[in-house]
Amino acid sequence: MKAIGFKTSLPISSQESFIEFETPTPNPSGRDLLVKIQAVSVNPVDTKIRQNAAKDTVLENPKIIGWDAVGIVEAVGEEVSLFKVGDEVFYAGDITRAGSNAEYQLVDERIVGKKPTSLSIEASAAMPLTALTAWETLFDRMRLSSEKDKGKTLLIIGGAGGVGSIAIQLAKKLLGLTVIATASRPETIAWCKKMGADVVVNHKDLVNEVRQAGFHFVDFIYDAVDINGYWDAVVELIKPQGHINSITGSGTPILINKLKTKSVTFSWEFMYTRSSFQTEDMIEQHHILNRVSALLEEGTLISTHQNTLTGLSAETFEKAHAQLESGTTIGKLVVKY
Repeated sequence: MKAIGFKTSLPISSQESFIEFETPTPNPSGRDLLVKIQAVSVNPVDTKIRQNAAKDTVLENPKIIGWDAVGIVEAVGEEVSLFKVGDEVFYAGDITRAGSNAEYQLVDERIVGKKPTSLSIEASAAMPLTALTAWETLFDRMRLSSEKDKGKTLLIIGGAGGVGSIAIQLAKKLLGLTVIATASRPETIAWCKKMGADVVVNHKDLVNEVRQAGFHFVDFIYDAVDINGYWDAVVELIKPQGHINSITGSGTPILINKLKTKSVTFSWEFMYTRSSFQTEDMIEQHHILNRVSALLEEGTLISTHQNTLTGLSAETFEKAHAQLESGTTIGKLVVKY
C-alpha cells in the first residue's frame, strides 16, 4: 500500500519533510479493523509529532502519522463484534500505532464509531479527534451536566480552532452553558458566533475583555491554546471552587498553588489516554463517537470542516501542515484521498 511518512524531523519547508513510500498492507487480528481510508483531517498533534519524533536522528522505517480518518472496513480480526466488512466508520486512532496517512490502517474497534450517514466524507473526517477531546473534557474530566450546570459560564480559550469549535457546540446544545469564546480576527469572531458562542472576547487582553463583557469570574475555563501563556489570566478569572481544564502544555511547569485560595480544580485532557493505556473503559470512545455521529445526523451538531485538499501525496500533506503551522486555520482542514 501507499503511505506518507518521514524519517527525520524537518521544517515543513524542506523538500523531504514528508516522503511517499510503499509498505505491506497489514492484516487485522484480535479486535482490529483494517480500514480503507477515504479522507483524513489534520490536527496540531500531527505537526508536533512530525517536528519532534525524529529530532537529530534518521529512522530506519518511515513514521506514518495522522489521527483522524473516515473509511470503509475492509477486513476484521477474529474477535471483532462491533463492525463488519463494508461498514463506513470514522475514528481518531491510537497515537502509539501507525497513523492514517496511508491507504489502509489497523485500528481497534473499541475506539471506532459509525460514520454519520447524512454527512459527506470530508465533513465526517473533520470530527473524530476534536469531538472526542471536547466531549471527554466536558463530560469525563469536568463532569458537567445540564441538570446541575445549565446557565453557568464557560470560557473557551481558542474558540475558532478545531477543538474550540466543537466544544462551543457541545457546551451550548447539550449543557446549556453560557459560552464565552476567544478570537481576535473578524473571520474567527464570526466563526465562534456561528458555532454558538454567546460572547466573543479578544484573548490579547483576556482579563479586561471578559470583565468588560460583564463577567467578573467564570465558573469553568477550557484552554485549547496555551495554558502556560494564559495561566495568570486564568487564575484571575476562574470563580472560587471552579474548574479549569487544559489540553495544552509546553513542558514548563505551571504554578498550580496559585489556585489554592480559591479551592479550584485543575485537570488535563489527553484524548489518547484510553487507547495508549488500554484502559478498562477504552470502549467509551466507541460510544462517544456513535453519539456524536447521531447528533451530527440530526443536525444538533454541525461539522467544523472548512477546507479540503486532495490526494494521498507528500505534497498534499506538506501544504496541510504548512497551513496548520501558520496559526490561521479556522475549523478543520481535510485531505481527501
